[in-house]
Amino acid sequence: MSPVRTIGVVGTALLLLVGVFLGASALLLTQRLGRSSTDAAGLHRPATTAGNPAADTEAVSPPAVPAGVTEVLAVLSASAFVVQPGGTVVEGSRAAYELGLVRGDRVVLPELTDLIRATRRDGQIRDRQLVLSSGRASTAARHVSARVALLDDTAGQSLVLVLVDDRTRERRVEAVRRDFTVNVSHELKTPVGALTLLAEAVDEAADDPEAVSRFAQRMRVEAERLGRLVQQVIELSRLQDDELLDEPQRVDVDVMVAAALDRTRIDAEARRVALVGQRKTGLAVRGNAGRLQVALGNLVDNAVVYSPGDTRVTVTVKTTGDKVHITVSDQGIGIAEAELERIFERFYRVDPARARATGGTGLGLSIVKHIAASHGGEVRVWSVERTGSSFTLVLPAWTEPAGGEDSDTSRESSTTANLQEAPS
Repeated sequence: MSPVRTIGVVGTALLLLVGVFLGASALLLTQRLGRSSTDAAGLHRPATTAGNPAADTEAVSPPAVPAGVTEVLAVLSASAFVVQPGGTVVEGSRAAYELGLVRGDRVVLPELTDLIRATRRDGQIRDRQLVLSSGRASTAARHVSARVALLDDTAGQSLVLVLVDDRTRERRVEAVRRDFTVNVSHELKTPVGALTLLAEAVDEAADDPEAVSRFAQRMRVEAERLGRLVQQVIELSRLQDDELLDEPQRVDVDVMVAAALDRTRIDAEARRVALVGQRKTGLAVRGNAGRLQVALGNLVDNAVVYSPGDTRVTVTVKTTGDKVHITVSDQGIGIAEAELERIFERFYRVDPARARATGGTGLGLSIVKHIAASHGGEVRVWSVERTGSSFTLVLPAWTEPAGGEDSDTSRESSTTANLQEAPS
């Protein structure tokens, strides 16, 4: 056999092998696409089960979805899907599968299946509030609103459209607002009730100047507590959504620390608590100066209130990457480990008796948490009972615009250097 003829035979064999390979690949790809396909609009069209003659027949001639339905399902924010007689899902949005309402070509929830059957039977539109349980103790249940309606009865197809909205976040916000209203009402009753009783006492002691003076002083304390509570409620209501600031400004950390210490100086002197603050760090953060002073001031106030006499409260500053850490440390009573997760809840108090004596509202740390979140930061806590606590505000460092001076974040600051003790 000549070399030319040998090459021709080999070439023909290779072509045959390539043809067989391409044919097998096309067949496998077709089968995979037949099982489950998602179109560009984000709709999922499950295929019928293989090996079922009836299902295969339906796959050839599926019930026609009315014109426009496919386009509507593609743009709906809610989970949506269309069900044909027998409970088979013929078309559904991606959200319906992600939420776990549909698996394959079947509706997963028995409650939805019952609604679909009832709607197909009498044609009535039905609305239900349902709770979807994930089956995991660590995952909260989802609250959804389901609406089921007969879509088309042409040729006896009885297609049913199911729309499901996830209302979990709305329910959570509603519960928070309800609890907040109840707690505020309860907290307002205490100073208001005290003022009422004191006013009656003053009236009865009109002929006793010493008693009137004593009651008036007490009324002033309760009035200040009431004013502080109202102010904190207003402040907290502005921060509920933790939305980031639209136009953050440069906030000098040294000025912020000095203002927080000055605000608490008189109380600290009365309690024999020394205030120690870091000076000349040269650092700055991005944010709103007024809100950040409120947050840091609340941390220093708490540290002083929960510190015994002849101890000190220290404010230190350092940088880590593009973050500035402002830490307020005390040598106070500390916080039990079991309570650390709850201290940022509204109206929660570690020591209710001390809070009543000092006029604490239980809102200070909650305000700190929301202010930190609205600045793209966070607040951290470390505490040991009978040893003390440290609260750290972590905030984005200020970066000078391009072409400006060197960024303040490039300057290093120590947590122990440049400390000065405030006079007490």
